[in-house]
Amino acid sequence: MAKEMERAGIPTVLITSLTAVALKVGANRVLEGRRFSHPCGNPALGGDDERKWRVALLRAGLRALATPVAGPTLFEQPA
Repeated sequence: MAKEMERAGIPTVLITSLTAVALKVGANRVLEGRRFSHPCGNPALGGDDERKWRVALLRAGLRALATPVAGPTLFEQPA
């Protein structure tokens, strides 16, 4: 769906732990998620630390969204 939205002129960021698949199918901005079962979270962290990690992930996604790309591009998850 990300590819179709991009074709319609709506920039997208796909957050996934299956980055190779996302790049292969041509998603333009792919942000590496945490794990298959928790791509947008890190349950190994405590409450406040996980919140900080999620905020960092969101910020990385916004940076990716603002980055012009010519084709499938991988953006790494926050530290």
